[in-house]
Amino acid sequence: MKKTFPLIVFLISLQFFGQNDQKTAFQKSKYELAISYYKKADFVKAIDLFSLAAKIKPENEIAQEAIKKVDTLREVLRKEILDQAVGTWKRSGSQPVWASTTAETENQSVVEELIEIKENQILFYEVDKKTKAKKLLKTEDLIYNDANNTVSLFSEIILSDGTIWNCSLNEKADVLHVINVAVKTEDGIEKIKNDNEESYYTKF
Repeated sequence: MKKTFPLIVFLISLQFFGQNDQKTAFQKSKYELAISYYKKADFVKAIDLFSLAAKIKPENEIAQEAIKKVDTLREVLRKEILDQAVGTWKRSGSQPVWASTTAETENQSVVEELIEIKENQILFYEVDKKTKAKKLLKTEDLIYNDANNTVSLFSEIILSDGTIWNCSLNEKADVLHVINVAVKTEDGIEKIKNDNEESYYTKF
């Protein structure tokens, strides 16, 4: 029995180190793949892979380097989106702009909904279609969601009511799509899995 116990410990140790080696190898492969996308300037794929690599074995050197890359790419990608998003946008509805039902519904409304995106703020307006009177509804500080991202590592913003929205632009940067992906509460961030509220905006 005395000989059996050390053997069991030895076998368990071998299994543990074997799993560790596999995790390290997997982590390294994801990190190297992220580097390849980074060199091609495909920063969206790169940031996702760097984030994955950082989570596999968070305590090692590869993870620390991956975290630095994630932080750098966050700033790059946010600036890229913000540079294109700054300006005034008109809400076209809760469906893509090519959806005829959306256009019909919006035409029946007596007001237009506008948002003005600045470097550090988002202003929400309502415009009377008949009188063209413009009313400021609210102003929100532009605050990014850096913790517990649900959809994107760089394009989620938190509004003052705790709702978290992922923002994306089409290729021409003339259509803005926002979708409510989560809500921040006292207990943390709760992901919204079904019936997400969303809106589409066109450059005004």
